[in-house]
Amino acid sequence: MTATAIYPSLKDRVVFVTGGGSGIGASIVEHFCRQGAKVGFVDINQEASEKLVRDVEAAGHGKPFFVNCDLTDIEALRVAVGQVREKLGPITVLVNNAAHDQRHAIDEVTPEYWDDRIAVNLKHQFFAAQAVYPDMEKAGGGAIVNLGSVSWMIGQGGMPCYTTAKSAVAGLTRSLARDLGPKNIRVNCVVPGWIMTQRQIDLWLTPEGEAELLERQCLKRKLVPADIARAVLFFASDDAGACTNQSYIVDGGWV
Repeated sequence: MTATAIYPSLKDRVVFVTGGGSGIGASIVEHFCRQGAKVGFVDINQEASEKLVRDVEAAGHGKPFFVNCDLTDIEALRVAVGQVREKLGPITVLVNNAAHDQRHAIDEVTPEYWDDRIAVNLKHQFFAAQAVYPDMEKAGGGAIVNLGSVSWMIGQGGMPCYTTAKSAVAGLTRSLARDLGPKNIRVNCVVPGWIMTQRQIDLWLTPEGEAELLERQCLKRKLVPADIARAVLFFASDDAGACTNQSYIVDGGWV
């Protein structure tokens, strides 16, 4: 891992990450563990998540605590929050990372599919915040970092349910920041551009897409999960103590 900032305020802090088993989420888990934080994460992919736990431990960092959870089941999410709290202590950092950018055409969308995509990409962010903010309030403060997407900002087509949900994350962030600010709980949104996770490479990256990326980004390189994880660390740390109610774009200058 490239030498990057260490945030003393994150050491021993209890962090809850959704969708932490692979991609951007796995990088977020790894980076918090490197900071000395106590990390609990949920994911539906048990095999990938258990491998991540082994890899982080083998790298000499604190072992993250994994709970298998389908985030569309809000009661299961609440149970998972309780398990992490019982195992690691009161949660003072929440990273709402979980999402799924499945492509879909307008004519293929049914009411049931619409509800499912909102559940996968938006609904759990609110209920995770609802479940953890009492811990933060009792601790005298905390940080929530929601993950958005530039897809709706650039008018990307081919997945209207996803872009609708991700645009709503910006509104959720601002609402939670206003309501939780008096409790010294900061709420920000990190907005990734096109990040080269293995899933993106396998499913969506084409020579034409790569050419467009390099043409439209100011930075002429592919962005990787660590680029997002480092921004999340900052907003979770006390170094960002005056930052809330913001959406911070990490897209290499595409938007």
